[in-house]
Amino acid sequence: MDYNRQMKTVVAVLAMAGVALGEDWPQFRGPLGQGHSDASGLPLKWGRKENVRWKVEIPGRGWSSPAILGSRIWLTTATDDGRSLRAISIDKDTGSILKDVEVFRIASPEHVNPKNNPASPTPILEGDRAYVHFGAQGTAALTAAGEIVWKANLKYEHQHGPGGSPALYRDLLLISCDGTDTQYVAALDKNTGKVRWKRPRQGQQAYSTPLVISSNGADQVVSVGARRAISYDPANGKELWSIQYGDGFSNVPRPVFANGLVYITSGFFQPVLFAVKPDGRGDVTGTHVAWSLMRAVPLTPSPLAVGDELYIVSDNGIATCLDGKTGKTYWQQRMGAAYSASPLYADGRIYFLSEDGETTVIAPGKEFKKLASNAIEEPALASIAVSDKALFIRSEKNLYRIQNAN
Repeated sequence: MDYNRQMKTVVAVLAMAGVALGEDWPQFRGPLGQGHSDASGLPLKWGRKENVRWKVEIPGRGWSSPAILGSRIWLTTATDDGRSLRAISIDKDTGSILKDVEVFRIASPEHVNPKNNPASPTPILEGDRAYVHFGAQGTAALTAAGEIVWKANLKYEHQHGPGGSPALYRDLLLISCDGTDTQYVAALDKNTGKVRWKRPRQGQQAYSTPLVISSNGADQVVSVGARRAISYDPANGKELWSIQYGDGFSNVPRPVFANGLVYITSGFFQPVLFAVKPDGRGDVTGTHVAWSLMRAVPLTPSPLAVGDELYIVSDNGIATCLDGKTGKTYWQQRMGAAYSASPLYADGRIYFLSEDGETTVIAPGKEFKKLASNAIEEPALASIAVSDKALFIRSEKNLYRIQNAN
């Protein structure tokens, strides 16, 4: 299947699932969950004051990425003591905070990794609902007005705090729950929060976000866990296929689907990137891995597919462009700094946001071509969101709307 046809198929699946398209950015990594935007007229250059339409301070601490539907942006945050887990709604045009709702109150805040916090998973938006997830501390649905519709608790031990975000499929909210004590994937009824199916698996902790795909006319949800990545039938949780990668764990990157392949990373300690054909059944480790890569593979940022090329950036700042079909390396470039945010493709450009708040913009292609470098001079681990010819960047303290002044 060619790239354009494949993207149309994915769009159709997500439209059926109720995921918004176009100008909205309703979930982690955008409408398709793969870091793509069809926006145009986006800024190439900006700074702390240049091309900043507005900046708003976000109370508390959180690394969830902005989720955008219509005129509203949703984020999650936690108070500095970690006891109050909150959902925040922001007016997209003005930057005004519309709602700041306590969703859960925690008696004994859990330990989190120094790079993490209790509000790392990104909300997912649909219609009048904002679904927020704080890992084992709770999942909830809110109305656009900030009223809590339901709450649910999926129990497991994070060890390093929550990480993966939910995905939507039809009337199901799909969540990977991989802890140090127990591991499973769960599907909640998006209208009630009740568990519709739950599939145990074995491994260790992992922090990845599942991805809904369509292959050969059938829907799948790919969930990356410790030691194995598994594809399930999203309607009932039946296991379709899996690949094994030994001791890999603490997986963070969301998988990507392009060129007829699912791109999966294996996690700590030595990350491996696998390109997997998704049409197998059972354990396909020995039969359906098209290629793999061990050099400069990310532990945190997700891959990005643009046409036939695949782009990755390692946590220590080495960017790589690969042939997505064969794994051939076209170029590698050391960009400096550290990276946690996943890259973005929008307006014909690729945006890499570093942990120190600097965005390197490049042209896609088989040769490295840097277009710009832009700094907000604040720590940034959340991924960029796009809507209305604007980029939305969450830093440690603020949310920026970045847009061409003219």
